[in-house]
Amino acid sequence: MQKILRIEESDNLIVALKDLHRGETVQWKGQPFTLASDVRAKHKFATEDVPEGGIVSLYGLPVGKAVKPIAKGEVVGTENIRHYTAPVSLADTTPYAWTPPDVSAYAGRTFKGVVRDDGRVGTANYWLVIPLVFCANRNATKLADALNEALGYANSDLKSFARKLANGTADADGGGRPFPNLDGVRSMPVTSGCGGATSDCQTLCDVLAAYADHPNVAGITVFGLGCEKSQIAMFKDSLAARNPNFAKPALYYRQQDWDSEERMMQDALRSTLGLLGNANECERTEVPLARLKIGVKCGGSDGFSGISANPAMGVASDIVVALGGGSVLAEFPELCGAEGNIVARCGEVETKQKFLDLMQNYEKVANFFGTTMADNPSWGNIQDGLVTDAIKSTGAAKKGGNAPVAAVLDYCRAMPDAGLSLSCTPGNDVDAVTGQVAAGANVVIFSTGLGTPTGNPIVPVVKISTNTAIAKRLSYMIDFDCGPIIEGASIDEVGRALLERVIETASGDYKVKADQLEQFDFMLWKRSLDL
Repeated sequence: MQKILRIEESDNLIVALKDLHRGETVQWKGQPFTLASDVRAKHKFATEDVPEGGIVSLYGLPVGKAVKPIAKGEVVGTENIRHYTAPVSLADTTPYAWTPPDVSAYAGRTFKGVVRDDGRVGTANYWLVIPLVFCANRNATKLADALNEALGYANSDLKSFARKLANGTADADGGGRPFPNLDGVRSMPVTSGCGGATSDCQTLCDVLAAYADHPNVAGITVFGLGCEKSQIAMFKDSLAARNPNFAKPALYYRQQDWDSEERMMQDALRSTLGLLGNANECERTEVPLARLKIGVKCGGSDGFSGISANPAMGVASDIVVALGGGSVLAEFPELCGAEGNIVARCGEVETKQKFLDLMQNYEKVANFFGTTMADNPSWGNIQDGLVTDAIKSTGAAKKGGNAPVAAVLDYCRAMPDAGLSLSCTPGNDVDAVTGQVAAGANVVIFSTGLGTPTGNPIVPVVKISTNTAIAKRLSYMIDFDCGPIIEGASIDEVGRALLERVIETASGDYKVKADQLEQFDFMLWKRSLDL
């Protein structure tokens, strides 16, 4: 196995693929480098002397500025470099040239999707229970738990009542599932809906409406309290704005309208159960791969993320786009340092400007709170070689492959059916995945070098590892290993194998580890102050 990797020949940083030691000499294409310090695997060392104020580069882009002289062969870290990114200008109007990958091998390929009455395609079939405010979390969770227990989807005072009702359609001993085409009943506790800025409550309704309208959802049961800011009427307005033709079955309950919580919950259970038969009528059918809309995400990243799992994900993304499907790249703090590459890939000046405006607005808010987007790398990121946000971001951008940017979206706005989209979300794992699903992704691919259990209530999250060691140690949460790339395997071959795992997942033939763990994460991006 090669000990080091120079990603681009113009880079003056080299990645250590194994632990290297001071005084050791390593070679890249015949050029020797004697190490001036120990360099742990995933970290980088300088290929030349870098003066104070000098720029270090990776992926062919500037990723840091030296705060003191760095010797040739010396490891770079927080003690000698800081985040730096080159200025971005809209003056360059050179058209972006992209050669789509060869997708002839996918001619006629399909996956088993869930086709809704309006023609949109999902990758699952859930009944969704929605709380409009944190006060309603308990009731939403109780209802979902009771139904899942009674119907055989999971291993509250409502259990016995649910069994009595369910036994009318299932055999008496609880064996089997009465609704085989339904994938389960999901709920998602919220942390907003009242007590904060009205704008955040409106955003909550917009995101919940996007989830209700998602093709992976067959119908909804909604709980409110009665006095909250996120009123049922507000949610219905958001739903109408999202889809004026929304026609899925929907049940609504305001707790303060009932003199008995028990009766309300029994009515909700009885009514929801009565509609699940309709949801069960929707069977999977073969649909073209062009109906895939994937989200590409990374979290718990390490120094291998940008050279193994993220580029492999980029291959899968480019193939989906070339086939006529959609892909959405989020995490704007993790594009901080990769702006030049992104702007060059935007076709229209208006698209370029929208991206930069969203990035600048994000930075202004961060500055207001005394921080910056460049503070994004976590302790774990830094310990594993991502010592500046630009190093992290230039590797993170690889998730979006090389396709041109078709659309730039603000948080939770709907992505187009085709092309690569950018969605403005935080870098936080759950915030970002929540936003990608709200944008319309029907499968999320999520790379990790350190491990994270992140999942989603209604969309499968395929967890892929950057290295084989983490895939083996955390096999209970990793769905696909991209580690062979570090050992010399082709990025293209691994990326195409990853796409096969995505197709299996979209077809319901493979159950992702996050769903096996019942890791159903939902987190709203609050962009205002709590009051």
